Amino acid sequence: MRAPLYSPWVPAPLTVICGPMFAGKTTELQRRISLAQAAGERVLVIKPARDNRYADHEIVTHTGARVPARAVATIDEIADASADFIAIDEIHFFNSAAVEPIERLRARGVRIAVAGCDLDHFGDVFAPFDELIPRATELVRITGTCHRCGAPSTHSERLVATTERIIVGGAMEFIATCAACFRPSRR
Repeated sequence: MRAPLYSPWVPAPLTVICGPMFAGKTTELQRRISLAQAAGERVLVIKPARDNRYADHEIVTHTGARVPARAVATIDEIADASADFIAIDEIHFFNSAAVEPIERLRARGVRIAVAGCDLDHFGDVFAPFDELIPRATELVRITGTCHRCGAPSTHSERLVATTERIIVGGAMEFIATCAACFRPSRR
């Protein structure tokens, strides 16, 4: 069987996995990493260097499942990577600057999967999801369980008072809520 041919006109597939905190986005990304590794693909796992909640060089679920990862400050750091499949966790930490390097990698034939929160604690769309979702060949929007009512969660509500758009946090700083229970942060 002949390998698929990708070009700037037919880029390699892009999978976007998104949803609120505590929905299982990293778990889904880890599942896809395992599938690519089992298929014998060269896999590169990326995480933002500033996300050191659980580990400096691993992507870690809130339940503790771990996969080794390369920590980078920008996606440009992997522009020359030799990989068949690149998995990027917490893509919203990289903002819109991630889009161009991802598109260059796809044009070279590298399959990409990204995971992250598509909405911030104000209820606004996180970059780069505004640019990646229309480019996605597969969109996986995952919901969790609302902390208040048990309905499917769609939002990440921040519990700590700060106006910073991005903070590194977990269950002490955020809860997942449905749209009806969501209380956006004040600007």
